[in-house]
Amino acid sequence: MILLRVMTTMFRTASRLMLVVMLVLMLDSCIGKRITKANVDRVTEGMSKKQVESILGLPTSSKTEDPTIIRQTTYVYRQGKDTVTIVFKEDKVQSKDSTLSN
Repeated sequence: MILLRVMTTMFRTASRLMLVVMLVLMLDSCIGKRITKANVDRVTEGMSKKQVESILGLPTSSKTEDPTIIRQTTYVYRQGKDTVTIVFKEDKVQSKDSTLSN
């Protein structure tokens, strides 16, 4: 009887863990699809960081240089072999570069 309860509890725990792993993987694949040529094309000069993040999501990495004259932040999005780089000056899109193809 005790063995049956233990096995049932272990099965439930394993099932829940499997469900969580599947949800994380699904979410990760959905987020990755935000980095498309069409979405990168929607990013235009003068957009804020929040606007860019609403289109492309959070960057894979970012770097901020804060000299006393002009503040510059670079967002880098990596997806497989492709890279998208967005440069912000004073928190507005200054330029973008992408290795994405159609």
